Amino acid sequence: MTTTTNSTEEGFVMEAKAQARFVRVTPMKARRVVDLIRGKSVPEAQALMRFAPQSASEPVLKVLNSAVANARHAADNAGSGIDEARLVVASAYVDEGPTMKRFRPRAQGRASRINKRTSHITVVVAEQTKGGAR
Repeated sequence: MTTTTNSTEEGFVMEAKAQARFVRVTPMKARRVVDLIRGKSVPEAQALMRFAPQSASEPVLKVLNSAVANARHAADNAGSGIDEARLVVASAYVDEGPTMKRFRPRAQGRASRINKRTSHITVVVAEQTKGGAR
Protein backbone atom coordinates (compact mmCIF):
# COMPACT_ATOMS: atom_id res chain seq x y z
CA MET A 1 0.00 0.00 0.00
CA THR A 2 1.31 3.39 -0.97
CA THR A 3 -0.44 6.62 -0.11
CA THR A 4 0.60 10.18 -0.61
CA THR A 5 -1.12 13.34 0.47
CA ASN A 6 -0.13 16.27 -1.66
CA SER A 7 -1.75 18.80 -3.91
CA THR A 8 -0.74 18.51 -7.54
CA GLU A 9 -1.47 20.65 -10.54
CA GLU A 10 -4.36 18.37 -11.56
CA GLY A 11 -6.36 19.10 -8.42
CA PHE A 12 -5.83 15.81 -6.56
CA VAL A 13 -5.33 15.81 -2.80
CA MET A 14 -4.75 12.22 -1.69
CA GLU A 15 -3.91 9.16 -3.72
CA ALA A 16 -3.63 5.50 -2.85
CA LYS A 17 -2.16 2.63 -4.82
CA ALA A 18 -2.85 -1.10 -4.93
CA GLN A 19 -0.98 -3.75 -6.85
CA ALA A 20 -1.67 -7.39 -7.64
CA ARG A 21 1.35 -9.33 -8.78
CA PHE A 22 1.69 -12.64 -10.62
CA VAL A 23 -1.95 -12.67 -11.75
CA ARG A 24 -2.56 -15.54 -14.15
CA VAL A 25 -3.99 -13.50 -17.01
CA THR A 26 -2.12 -12.36 -20.09
CA PRO A 27 -1.03 -8.72 -20.05
CA MET A 28 -2.70 -7.96 -23.39
CA LYS A 29 -6.08 -9.16 -22.12
CA ALA A 30 -5.68 -7.30 -18.83
CA ARG A 31 -4.69 -4.07 -20.61
CA ARG A 32 -7.94 -4.16 -22.61
CA VAL A 33 -9.87 -4.17 -19.34
CA VAL A 34 -7.70 -1.60 -17.55
CA ASP A 35 -8.08 0.84 -20.45
CA LEU A 36 -11.83 0.92 -19.77
CA ILE A 37 -11.49 2.35 -16.25
CA ARG A 38 -8.59 4.79 -16.57
CA GLY A 39 -9.75 8.32 -15.71
CA LYS A 40 -13.23 7.28 -14.60
CA SER A 41 -14.79 7.79 -11.18
CA VAL A 42 -14.52 4.83 -8.81
CA PRO A 43 -18.26 3.97 -8.66
CA GLU A 44 -18.44 4.04 -12.46
CA ALA A 45 -15.28 1.93 -12.77
CA GLN A 46 -16.61 -0.62 -10.25
CA ALA A 47 -19.86 -0.91 -12.19
CA LEU A 48 -17.94 -1.38 -15.44
CA MET A 49 -15.79 -4.13 -13.95
CA ARG A 50 -18.75 -5.86 -12.33
CA PHE A 51 -20.54 -6.28 -15.66
CA ALA A 52 -17.63 -6.57 -18.10
CA PRO A 53 -17.65 -9.93 -19.91
CA GLN A 54 -13.84 -10.30 -19.92
CA SER A 55 -12.32 -12.73 -17.44
CA ALA A 56 -9.61 -10.19 -16.52
CA SER A 57 -12.23 -7.85 -15.07
CA GLU A 58 -12.43 -9.87 -11.83
CA PRO A 59 -8.79 -9.36 -10.74
CA VAL A 60 -8.89 -5.72 -11.90
CA LEU A 61 -12.00 -5.15 -9.76
CA LYS A 62 -10.22 -6.69 -6.77
CA VAL A 63 -7.25 -4.37 -7.22
CA LEU A 64 -9.57 -1.37 -7.63
CA ASN A 65 -11.43 -2.25 -4.43
CA SER A 66 -8.11 -2.70 -2.64
CA ALA A 67 -6.94 0.75 -3.76
CA VAL A 68 -10.19 2.28 -2.45
CA ALA A 69 -9.69 0.48 0.87
CA ASN A 70 -6.09 1.76 1.01
CA ALA A 71 -7.35 5.32 0.44
CA ARG A 72 -9.94 4.88 3.19
CA HIS A 73 -7.28 3.54 5.56
CA ALA A 74 -4.89 6.40 4.77
CA ALA A 75 -7.64 8.95 5.36
CA ASP A 76 -8.50 7.36 8.70
CA ASN A 77 -4.85 7.45 9.74
CA ALA A 78 -4.59 11.10 8.71
CA GLY A 79 -7.65 11.92 10.79
CA SER A 80 -9.69 13.11 7.85
CA GLY A 81 -12.64 11.61 6.07
CA ILE A 82 -12.72 10.62 2.45
CA ASP A 83 -15.63 10.88 0.04
CA GLU A 84 -15.48 7.70 -2.03
CA ALA A 85 -17.79 9.19 -4.65
CA ARG A 86 -15.08 11.76 -5.45
CA LEU A 87 -12.36 9.16 -5.93
CA VAL A 88 -11.05 8.88 -9.48
CA VAL A 89 -8.86 6.22 -11.09
CA ALA A 90 -5.82 8.45 -11.55
CA SER A 91 -3.71 5.81 -13.28
CA ALA A 92 -4.01 2.13 -14.03
CA TYR A 93 -1.52 -0.01 -15.86
CA VAL A 94 -0.51 -3.62 -16.42
CA ASP A 95 3.09 -4.81 -16.50
CA GLU A 96 4.22 -8.19 -17.73
CA GLY A 97 5.17 -10.72 -15.08
CA PRO A 98 7.24 -13.87 -15.49
CA THR A 99 6.16 -16.38 -18.11
CA MET A 100 5.77 -20.03 -17.16
CA LYS A 101 6.96 -22.25 -19.99
CA ARG A 102 5.24 -25.59 -20.49
CA PHE A 103 5.54 -28.20 -23.22
CA ARG A 104 2.76 -30.01 -25.02
CA PRO A 105 3.28 -33.20 -27.00
CA ARG A 106 2.60 -32.89 -30.72
CA ALA A 107 2.50 -35.25 -33.65
CA GLN A 108 5.45 -37.39 -34.75
CA GLY A 109 7.32 -37.12 -31.44
CA ARG A 110 7.61 -33.35 -31.46
CA ALA A 111 6.85 -30.96 -28.64
CA SER A 112 5.66 -27.37 -28.76
CA ARG A 113 6.08 -24.75 -26.09
CA ILE A 114 3.08 -23.23 -24.31
CA ASN A 115 3.66 -19.83 -22.67
CA LYS A 116 1.52 -19.18 -19.60
CA ARG A 117 1.85 -15.45 -19.07
CA THR A 118 1.35 -13.53 -15.86
CA SER A 119 0.61 -9.87 -15.13
CA HIS A 120 1.27 -7.25 -12.49
CA ILE A 121 -1.84 -5.03 -12.24
CA THR A 122 -1.50 -1.58 -10.61
CA VAL A 123 -4.34 0.86 -9.89
CA VAL A 124 -3.90 4.33 -8.36
CA VAL A 125 -6.97 6.17 -7.08
CA ALA A 126 -6.95 9.82 -6.10
CA GLU A 127 -9.48 12.10 -4.48
CA GLN A 128 -10.48 14.84 -6.84
CA THR A 129 -11.02 18.30 -5.41
CA LYS A 130 -14.04 20.31 -6.45
CA GLY A 131 -11.96 22.55 -8.69
CA GLY A 132 -10.08 19.66 -10.30
CA ALA A 133 -9.28 19.36 -13.98
CA ARG A 134 -11.20 16.12 -14.56
